[in-house]
Amino acid sequence: MVEDDDLLAQAVARYLTKQNYVVDIAADGEAGWELVNVCNYDLIVLDIVLPKLDGISLCRQLRQSGYQMLILLLTAKDTKTDKVIGLDAGADDYVVKPFDFQELSARIRALLRRGNTSLPPVLEWGALRLDPSTCEVTYADITLNLTAKEFSLLDLFLRNNQRIFSRSAIVDQLWSAEKDPPEENTIKSHIKSLRQKLKAAGANYDFIETVYGMGYRLKALDDEQSCQIHEPETDLKQQQILLTAIAQERENFKAKVGSRIAVLKLAADALRKGTLDTQVRQKAEQEAHKLAGSLGSFGFPKGSLLANEIEDLFQTQKFISQAKCFYLDKLLMELQRELEKTPVEQTQNLLLVISNDQQVVEGLIKEAENQELQVKIATNIAAARSIIPSLNPDVVLLDLDIEKDSLKLIRELSQQTPTVGETPTPQIPVLVFTERDNFSDACGGLRLRLEVARSGGRAFLQKSMPPNEILESVAHVLQQTRITKARIMVVDDDP
Repeated sequence: MVEDDDLLAQAVARYLTKQNYVVDIAADGEAGWELVNVCNYDLIVLDIVLPKLDGISLCRQLRQSGYQMLILLLTAKDTKTDKVIGLDAGADDYVVKPFDFQELSARIRALLRRGNTSLPPVLEWGALRLDPSTCEVTYADITLNLTAKEFSLLDLFLRNNQRIFSRSAIVDQLWSAEKDPPEENTIKSHIKSLRQKLKAAGANYDFIETVYGMGYRLKALDDEQSCQIHEPETDLKQQQILLTAIAQERENFKAKVGSRIAVLKLAADALRKGTLDTQVRQKAEQEAHKLAGSLGSFGFPKGSLLANEIEDLFQTQKFISQAKCFYLDKLLMELQRELEKTPVEQTQNLLLVISNDQQVVEGLIKEAENQELQVKIATNIAAARSIIPSLNPDVVLLDLDIEKDSLKLIRELSQQTPTVGETPTPQIPVLVFTERDNFSDACGGLRLRLEVARSGGRAFLQKSMPPNEILESVAHVLQQTRITKARIMVVDDDP
């Protein structure tokens, strides 16, 4: 909740906490932005009038940065204009102040249902049944009397039944950021108590199993028990199909583009002879325009530039001099040569990993091969600084444990500003990973995350995460907005 009225914010937080929500409070827009960068939220309740960064600006900033969590705006003005501006900025809904607490809660429930349409209203895993609306949990029709944290733990595992949760990840999900994180033994105690209550109802003690060195997860069900919806196979195969299709379309395009070049040559010949009529000129303009718009899409970016120049000549010159005719012939020859070249292929994204942890690095390199991601390694920050200008990586994964001034490098890469007269250097997104855990020093883990976010870090990862999950975070940063399903109509007179 981003709200500068502390009394209102605390009241709402307490009200929602009783309904098993975990609520963090930010008193201004900048603090809200910092928290979003270090914690995963399902929904943000966002006031419009805020210090430092107003709610509309924060909403736009979140959407432009690819954040997809639900946003519920609070507005003191019940006017059409404010609602339209808020919704256009990326908000999912709005509530007008003063609001009814029950209505606010109902709006939040409705939004969360919308955001989790794939989840059933009742969560089940074998004989276990959890009803989020009534907070009732049964195993084989035996009711389990759970504490609020035990209920939240079980709800977390059921909603993410394929995922392993480290203790730090559990803290991130189930404890507010403003509170000191619990001790390691506290998490163990909650898990132990939950296991005992499940066992008493007839479940195996390892219904929630320990994955040593990584965390906890629900034990997989037998095939006949499982009713899981299987995820589609990796996108790698689909990506290869798409690349093959693009290559085929490129060949089809090259086979047909000769007729367009012929039209341009015919027009150029008529121009040289002084016999170019309006109809031929217009046809040449159209063909050059189509080539300018399509050649770059098929791997010939220079061809698009050449076609654009040819279009300008036909379009802007009613009477073309002899010199212009020679220039047109030159452009056509260059265009012909360009089409005989091998198309420019899309290059792989380049990830620079700065770490001397050999085991982690080897795992990332191996996994990167499956994801068609190019990886370069620097074993220390000095080496990284020396190669970054020439490598120009798309993204950097920085080991926070490598050196003391790691945060300085994050600031350098995320806030690069040239000196006077130099060409601006693009910012390079930085993700960090570390062995340090939230439990190592009470609230030090949160302070470290905030420090990383304020330095410009884009994600905070644990080294214990599997390599594929780390690279998923890298992929998310590389492509902040994800299109899940879309129907597209292409309106173009160029088949």
